[in-house]
Amino acid sequence: MAHYFSTEPDAPSHRRTVHLTLPEGRLELVTDSGVFAADTVDPGTRVLLDEAPAPPQGPVTLADVGCGYGPIAVTLARRSPAATVWAVDVNTRALELCRENAAAAGVGDRVVVATPDEVPDELVVDGIWSNPPIRIGKPALHELLETWLTRLRPGATAHLVVHKHLGSDSLARWLAEHDHPTVRLISRRGYRILAVTAPAPDAP
Repeated sequence: MAHYFSTEPDAPSHRRTVHLTLPEGRLELVTDSGVFAADTVDPGTRVLLDEAPAPPQGPVTLADVGCGYGPIAVTLARRSPAATVWAVDVNTRALELCRENAAAAGVGDRVVVATPDEVPDELVVDGIWSNPPIRIGKPALHELLETWLTRLRPGATAHLVVHKHLGSDSLARWLAEHDHPTVRLISRRGYRILAVTAPAPDAP
């Protein structure tokens, strides 16, 4: 059985449009079978976009890890008009949709759509916003998070949204135990937003 975290979904294509209304305006996003939350924007994504802190401004580099068809990446690019946003996923169908949705929203020139293997080793980011793929299992999830959290510029923060029934509290403990200081910022509708901040160089 194919999952949204499959590289090449084998589900027959069935494109449709979902709507995302945010304070800065409404987005129409094209989705398809074989991608995460194909029928409606995921509630966790909505909580992240409604409740997480705004992205930094200026010529910063941001990342959406597990971007799917792009609701977070496109929103980050709209909210931070000078930013470059890396939208990363393993699902090639999702990546094509993300590219299409970013272009339709007028931010395609600032959203870099990529597989993990296409991300430069030297990339450093000024913030991460992610609805991470919890269902890939703990070992793969932990490896994913370790990889990206080490890309954070010192003092920068990753904002992760995870449902409490999918292990948000145990994930927060694991992060703290592995030297990733973590704070629960928000709890809404069963979802937690975890803020993981990279220590500054002079931090003890």
